[in-house]
Amino acid sequence: MSNPFKEILQHHEVPQVLKQRVMNDVNMIKLTMDIADLFLVKYPSTIGDVFGGNSLKKKK
Repeated sequence: MSNPFKEILQHHEVPQVLKQRVMNDVNMIKLTMDIADLFLVKYPSTIGDVFGGNSLKKKK
């Protein structure tokens, strides 16, 4: 019995346009995750530290 995967997998080069589109999509996903992290995690924490003032009183 022959291996069907050897018939499917061939050594073809992917077009450069397709590679660029995939990389652009990956970069857009990374940018979206960074922006979400900034506004949903870091920004509320910073606002809480500034207006809460608890961290300054605890350090002294």
